Amino acid sequence: MSLQHENSSAAPCDCRLFDAREFAPEERALLLQLAHDSILAALENREICMDPPSPHLAEPRGAFTTLCWHNDLRGCVGYVFPVSSVYRAVAETARAAAFDDSRFRPVTLEETPSLEISLSILSSLTPIRPEEVEVGRHGLLVSMAGQRGLLLPQVPLEHEWDRITFLEQTCRKAGLPPDAWQKGATLEAFTAELFGEKDVNHR
Repeated sequence: MSLQHENSSAAPCDCRLFDAREFAPEERALLLQLAHDSILAALENREICMDPPSPHLAEPRGAFTTLCWHNDLRGCVGYVFPVSSVYRAVAETARAAAFDDSRFRPVTLEETPSLEISLSILSSLTPIRPEEVEVGRHGLLVSMAGQRGLLLPQVPLEHEWDRITFLEQTCRKAGLPPDAWQKGATLEAFTAELFGEKDVNHR
């Protein structure tokens, strides 16, 4: 399983564009608390249960965890592909954001009470036609000849790309010619549900 840094998450984004509301308030609160518990458990050298408490949270999903401390970014790491259950993905990416993001020093025990956590949960991948791609709503995965590339929904917004440029840049991310989406490459889309401490008063 490959964890990836996501530099774009350091910048503010309009969460209204990605708020798919798939996860109930109780599930959001549970996942945010899990992220906190995962970090604290690592600092205290103890294990936590990784078994999903419901079938929904057992579904394989990509996920990113972003950590802030006094409004400063302290880490952002995630799985772009659905390599584990959303429950486990949140626990593992939270821990990785706290200790394995090479851009920052590891989070300390003293910092944990003031950590603010936000999560980006990726939906399941769905086949999509090029003309159906919506900038600001969809993330894209392009696959062809054993190569694949993925861009999150906020990326084209940050770069002010139109739909065609978004398709071309996702092909480039896969190491393919920019017009591969017109020449047989497989296109799959996903959405991202973003939520954090300010959205769920769980503590």
